[in-house]
Amino acid sequence: MSQPIIHLENKVAIVTGASRGIGEAIARTYAKAGAKVVLASRKLDGLLEVQKKIEADGGEALAVACHTGSKEQIEALVAQAIARFGKVDVLVNNAATNPYFGPMMLVEDVAWDKTFEVNVKGYFYTTRAVVKHLMDRNAPGAIVNVASVAGQMAMPLQGVYAMTKAAVISMTKTLAMELGSANVRVNAIAPGLVDTKFASALTSNDEIKAMVLSRMATKQIAEPGDIAGLALLLASDQSRYMTGECVVIDGGWTVG
Repeated sequence: MSQPIIHLENKVAIVTGASRGIGEAIARTYAKAGAKVVLASRKLDGLLEVQKKIEADGGEALAVACHTGSKEQIEALVAQAIARFGKVDVLVNNAATNPYFGPMMLVEDVAWDKTFEVNVKGYFYTTRAVVKHLMDRNAPGAIVNVASVAGQMAMPLQGVYAMTKAAVISMTKTLAMELGSANVRVNAIAPGLVDTKFASALTSNDEIKAMVLSRMATKQIAEPGDIAGLALLLASDQSRYMTGECVVIDGGWTVG
């Protein structure tokens, strides 16, 4: 018996935060697996570069500037996706922000509010817009939320960010229960330390980097592509019986 191949043929996926890092890796992996991909981020320039890479590889993509903290822009994003490709089947909530690095007791309200606006409200608003479309079509769908191991452990100097990721994990489980009867699956990925610009406050700090590596089974920091394969599985029909899970992918950072 031949082994099943994970693919996303005939599927349309929206990936937020797709201009670089984990989002770009997921978007390009989805396109190579046959999906038509809608790339979303606040700034269009980076998205257009990713779109060019996807098209050079023979895929199809649409770049849309979208601030996921804005309900109006999210609705416009979904509308543009439908206008271009006719539908949406998969959503990857990946866009995030982390404007404050320091003790929780010193965080200012503006940083607190911004972090929750993008990392929690943005995930929820985008999910709600896509789920409404899926229900209107009476179609199955998959939501993949990029969370973090920060949402499952103490995270000094990143406490507010960590709280938002804990909220994403909780949201994932509740939405999985509420949307299961509509055949919409909701799962989360909890990456550990990944070598991205977003994580540079950690990867560029030798003391923090050494501390994390000392606790890792693999003694290696992940590359964005290391996360994309799991995102592909969770979006595909190969995981059709899986929902409400938060899958840790951290090189063994949290196993001990």
